[in-house]
Amino acid sequence: MTALHRPRLARGWLPEPLRDAARGVSPAPRLATRDPRFAGPLAAGSRGFSLLEVLVAFVILALVGTALFQAFGGALNNAALAEEYSRAALLAESRLAEAAVENPPLREGGDQGSSEDGKYNWVTRIEPYVAPDSTPDQQRLIEMTSVRLWRISVTVSWPGAFGRQRSLSLATVRLASRQPS
Repeated sequence: MTALHRPRLARGWLPEPLRDAARGVSPAPRLATRDPRFAGPLAAGSRGFSLLEVLVAFVILALVGTALFQAFGGALNNAALAEEYSRAALLAESRLAEAAVENPPLREGGDQGSSEDGKYNWVTRIEPYVAPDSTPDQQRLIEMTSVRLWRISVTVSWPGAFGRQRSLSLATVRLASRQPS
């Protein structure tokens, strides 16, 4: 075959170093490239994560972790506070029942004490019940009856978080016979 009959091949059919040598140009320094046979788990052309992407992922993870820890910590604090209020309510209810049962006929007065563990203090008050909208004439009529309404109130207090005092108050009204004079 002569040169005139040789088919022309598409441009770039020679590898780059041979093409440069054919033109008389010295080959440019080339960066080392990975042999695709030893690419490992990364596909050809994938670069992996940049340092900035990894740092952003860690920041997001840290923010989410902090929020979760705060949520769980708040839930634990709320559970402890609910348990304190439950114990205070139980103590107040038992003091109300004891005041109504142990003091027949009811008398005006009060009592105070503390729980067995010393954490909760309570104050009981027994006083005649006066309706908020009653008139002096109605009060005189009530004084003439043989029964009377008594208001029994209990206030339970205990030390809370950060030195704050917490308290819970319960009250009830009982009908009892008037004390013999």
